[in-house]
Amino acid sequence: MMNFLAHIYLSDENEQIKIGNFIADSIKGNNYTHLPDEIQKGIKLHREIDHFTDTHKIVRKSKRRLHERYNHYDGVIIDILYDHYLAKNWPSYSNIPLKEYTQNFYSILHKNFDLLPDNVKKMMPYMIQDDWLYNYGNLNGIEKVLQGMNRRTKHKSQMHMAIEDLKLHYEILKEDFESFFQDLITFTNAKLKEL
Repeated sequence: MMNFLAHIYLSDENEQIKIGNFIADSIKGNNYTHLPDEIQKGIKLHREIDHFTDTHKIVRKSKRRLHERYNHYDGVIIDILYDHYLAKNWPSYSNIPLKEYTQNFYSILHKNFDLLPDNVKKMMPYMIQDDWLYNYGNLNGIEKVLQGMNRRTKHKSQMHMAIEDLKLHYEILKEDFESFFQDLITFTNAKLKEL
């Protein structure tokens, strides 16, 4: 339930790359060589994006704002909060309305259902029913995601409290996201040509 929207958006308009980028966290090591080439490309792209994000100075600055409270969960939380800013400010990044974009992606998932890992197949109905990708754009949607992540960590992470941090640091985190995301778009566009 992390930053799915950003990964999908950064896959350009290639459906198979979107699928690969979306399922990458469910794929261990090189256990993807049986998949179509473009899906493999999406998995590789996802890993490049994660590395770029984890080592970026602006993301590190964002994480420091949360680290004292959440320790090593700070990165997961920032991923989620950054997806909120992407969804909230979607018209700045895409001419396709977010509702239409997310519904189209759910159709792509249905079309490629047989290629999805089992845990993604199990998660998919909940994702579509609650329209996670669209609801990242509102505070209630993000709060539900954070509560879900907290449950998944057996309440160790206290991630459900991060909605308070989002409200408290809203504008400064938004500035972090906007600066970082432009760098990420540039990086991803170059990487897509390489892969």
